[in-house]
Amino acid sequence: MRNLRKIAAVILAIAMVFALAACGSGGGAASTDTAADNADTSAKYRTLDEIKADGEINIGVFSDKNPFGYVDENGEYQGYDVYFANRIGEDLGVKVNFVSTEAANRIEYLQTGKVDVILANFTVTPERAEEVDFALPYMNVALGVVSPDSRVITSLDELTADDEVIVISGTTAETYLTENNPEIKLQKYDTYANAKNALENGNAAAWANDNTEVIAYALQNPGYTVGIPTLGSNDTIAPAVTKGNDTLLKWLNDEIVALGQENFFHTDYEETLVGTYGTEYEESLVVESGNVAK
Repeated sequence: MRNLRKIAAVILAIAMVFALAACGSGGGAASTDTAADNADTSAKYRTLDEIKADGEINIGVFSDKNPFGYVDENGEYQGYDVYFANRIGEDLGVKVNFVSTEAANRIEYLQTGKVDVILANFTVTPERAEEVDFALPYMNVALGVVSPDSRVITSLDELTADDEVIVISGTTAETYLTENNPEIKLQKYDTYANAKNALENGNAAAWANDNTEVIAYALQNPGYTVGIPTLGSNDTIAPAVTKGNDTLLKWLNDEIVALGQENFFHTDYEETLVGTYGTEYEESLVVESGNVAK
């Protein structure tokens, strides 16, 4: 009898082990589901039809980068990129909802679906093209360096070990200097307003950014000179959409070609940038992709 009880106990123990294993298997399925949920980090976006159905498009622009994207004294968005954004909304037949963005979060805003399009002086680079889809370009750009007239920096070789250079986090200037001149100390800021304040307060020897930005800054602020007007390669600026949003990308490309054929971006320049740059820079900065495509 005792032997039978022992055998029964062993059988019961074995059964419990299999039962637990089965539960573990079920838990594994649940874990797999959870892993699948966690792995579902694919970018979120609205298609062209969904945007039209909603009657509104969310466009990311700068709010502190005059004359490209800024908020005026009446609280209204203005600038070169904003002028373009308004035309997009008009031709698409929807309301434009402007979303203020900083350089460092432009890609994040697209990938999380916070915006449908980025129009925030977004320089096209191979690295960024792996994370977002760029439409046709509408502007030329390079890097430039602005510094006080008391000590104009005309070459990076003039910087000493004690000098620091201001950059905006997430910009091509930060990437370029980090990769090509790692010996240069960088002061990194998230906003253009903070970068400008740092330069004006004498916190650094110079500020490196898009040449369009530093040229505009020097023209608007006596006492500063763009000693290095072109640093690195010549690039282009283009709208960006979430990776894989093919319907919106195609519409944007068709729109840019159509606008180029009417010289829209020259009009945009004359309405928003000529007061800063004059006519001297118009032909070198403006890209009419419609004319290029012909």
